[in-house]
Amino acid sequence: MSAPLILTEIKDRIATVTLNDPDRRNPITGSAMIDQMLAAFAEIEANSDVSVMILTGAGSAFCAGGDIKEMADPESVFRKAPLDAAEAYINGIQRIPLALYNMDIPTIAAINGPAIGAGCDLTMMCDMRVASERAKFGEVFLNLGIIPGDAGSWFLLRRLGHQKAADLTFSGRIVEAEEALELGMVLEVVPHDQLMERARARAAVIAAKPPRTVRTAKRLMRNAERMDLPDFLNTAAGYQALMHQTTDHQEALAAFMEKRKPTYTGN
Repeated sequence: MSAPLILTEIKDRIATVTLNDPDRRNPITGSAMIDQMLAAFAEIEANSDVSVMILTGAGSAFCAGGDIKEMADPESVFRKAPLDAAEAYINGIQRIPLALYNMDIPTIAAINGPAIGAGCDLTMMCDMRVASERAKFGEVFLNLGIIPGDAGSWFLLRRLGHQKAADLTFSGRIVEAEEALELGMVLEVVPHDQLMERARARAAVIAAKPPRTVRTAKRLMRNAERMDLPDFLNTAAGYQALMHQTTDHQEALAAFMEKRKPTYTGN
């Protein structure tokens, strides 16, 4: 049997998902990778024992995006009739941004190497990004005469602002790790051999918080992207009222008063 394209590990409330096609630099092309990725996301999202997810790649690359060789294949989405191609995007790769956007747990991309095309977009779909010194980014779609069909423009614009997103989109240039840090694409750049340690350290800070409150805070941030202020304030008031009634809120108060480490139950 062939090795799974997605590896999942859950430990200490942290889920680590690894794209596992290193020989091809972890491309997203093909239904097998997409289906396994979505299955992993759904399983993690449904697991109340998980508070945060790290997404990384096996081998030398984070994700090469689409497999350019497959773009010339007569059976690929690139050679389908327009309506069939649009449907293939909707039922294929576009399920990934929806799944990541709708996850109620925070997500951290640990970028171990090049993240190109859809791979670059995949990092932007995560809430936070930590990069190895070997990481590279490229919004290279225009170089191939196509556009980001995976919602990359939507995420890039919101993460970086219009001007920086426009520069990367229209130039199609490759961005090294240090420039990515300057642009705000990543939170930090670390030595390659420290990448996963640093990503797990960030994840552990989140995993130590009250589990339901973490998920509620993620929902609140998602609502903030699409609501006007009056509607958002109503939503925040409702969420806050629910948090007041949780056991973990009472435990947090008690631990603060007693100067001890809290023990959360997710209730």
